[in-house]
Amino acid sequence: MRDPRITQLADGLINYSVKLQPGEKVLIENFGVEESLVETLVEKAYEAGGHPFVLLKESRILRKLYTGASREQLELMAEIERKQMQAMDAYIGLRAGDNINELSDVPSEQQKLVGATLGKMHTEDRVKGTKWVVLRYPSPSMAQLAGKSTEAFEDFYFNVCTLDYGKMDRAMDGLVELMNKTDRVTLKGPGTDLSFSIKDIPAIKCSGQMNIPDGEVFTAPVKDSVNGVITYNTPSPYQGFTFENVKLTFKDGKIVDATANDTERINEVFNTDEGARYVGEFAIGVNPYIQHPMKDILFDEKIDGSFHFTPGQAYDDAYNGNNSSVHWDLVNIQRPDYGGGEIWFDDVLIRKDGRFVIDALLPLNPENLK
Repeated sequence: MRDPRITQLADGLINYSVKLQPGEKVLIENFGVEESLVETLVEKAYEAGGHPFVLLKESRILRKLYTGASREQLELMAEIERKQMQAMDAYIGLRAGDNINELSDVPSEQQKLVGATLGKMHTEDRVKGTKWVVLRYPSPSMAQLAGKSTEAFEDFYFNVCTLDYGKMDRAMDGLVELMNKTDRVTLKGPGTDLSFSIKDIPAIKCSGQMNIPDGEVFTAPVKDSVNGVITYNTPSPYQGFTFENVKLTFKDGKIVDATANDTERINEVFNTDEGARYVGEFAIGVNPYIQHPMKDILFDEKIDGSFHFTPGQAYDDAYNGNNSSVHWDLVNIQRPDYGGGEIWFDDVLIRKDGRFVIDALLPLNPENLK
């Protein structure tokens, strides 16, 4: 018998996240998620009058493929997938798997090639050309990362992914309005004293339309306005390696010093291209059910009381002029159990130790979103 929570999740993805309309085509790209969700998505797409297409991928096979692929081969793969993506109205990306580090030993040069070909295709054609949502799905390995039993993690997962995102969407209006009026942002906390401008760059709410789980409001810093130091207090997997104790120093928008548990490796990432040393996103996380990092960015960037400050590519809807094949969401949690911290907008304290402190933003505190 099918878990009714899967039906609820699939219904939300089709009818809320991508709002599939009669006659529209949706690509369901599946990386290792169990068949029942894919089947249910196909059923829900047909119920909505849409035309579902399914693409199946597997991380262990991709590891073999990427390790030996030539640039010409990857460019052709990207062109084939681009043709398919361009024919779609909507995209649902399902992600699961037994090992989040499956691609860790793909050589860094090959990782860069994949990002510059297949990754670029997703940035240009999926993000810009479709109604899209990306989803993580529970697995025993995810439960291990979260420090939970498989059953407890599944309960946590469905709480996170089937909460009332419409209510969250309405609660975000006050933060969007305030960010759109703000010039200077200051971030303070252990190892962090950073300032930048967000003037005239739109604030965008993320409330279940593009990511599941969701729960953030993002914008971008004015490209050359970032100055100071930031220390991230959550581990961050990137290109198959988990970075920890990341500390970045900025001058006039550019990362001029970067250290981590592998300083040489992190500087290789920031040397990918010119835009990799500038920041393309600043976002505030508000999902009340996500409290601790689990080395999965779709969860970690939504953590209650967190923010992320992202080196690399800026999104088109909050564009600051920065372009890069890198987009790396590095997360800092400001709740007291992670050392605390403050966010200031134009010299007004708006969040302290992970909790909003001005009236217009109180609906975003966790007890008001559950």
